[in-house]
Amino acid sequence: MGTPETSREPCPDRILDDIGGAFGMGAVGGSAFHFLKGLYNSPQGHRLIGASQAVRLNAPRVGGSFAVWGGLFSAFDCTMVYARQKEDPWNSIFAGAATGGFLSMRQGFAASARSAAFGGVLLALIEGAGIMLNKFLAVPPPMPVMMEEPPPPPPENTAAPPSWLGGMFGGRKKEETVGGGGSETKVLESFDAPPVPNFEYK
Repeated sequence: MGTPETSREPCPDRILDDIGGAFGMGAVGGSAFHFLKGLYNSPQGHRLIGASQAVRLNAPRVGGSFAVWGGLFSAFDCTMVYARQKEDPWNSIFAGAATGGFLSMRQGFAASARSAAFGGVLLALIEGAGIMLNKFLAVPPPMPVMMEEPPPPPPENTAAPPSWLGGMFGGRKKEETVGGGGSETKVLESFDAPPVPNFEYK
């Protein structure tokens, strides 16, 4: 099925979901618009009553118009998904054009063609804005971590030959490196220890 949209319902259930969402959007938006319009057009002293009456009369009609548009759009969208066997922005663009043309069909072919073109362009703008917004908000992939090779250890310094006086009092200390890589452990030891007497009989 191509690249399904995970943010929406699967296709048969999507129609009812879009009808309900469109009705709610139209009812809320129409209520706000007609409340302000009724408040403005009502006479002084009766503004709240006139605004509430305008909402009761007009908000359901606006919500129903939005629900019809949303249901038709979703039905055409599901038809395009079934016909093309994939989900992409072209389905929404075709569905918007078909919805606009279908709703203006009673006004003649010219008006239907104009509405279809307007619906297709509008949905193309909406889909393009959504794609651009997703690209803008997408998190860039993390850069690969570059591992640097540790520098080679410096060559060991050759110590000067010990003197006879240094051998008596412990002498110099030689630094010996144990292990390799970046972490080094240094062991200090005396290399001029006094001779141990031997009492074996020869």
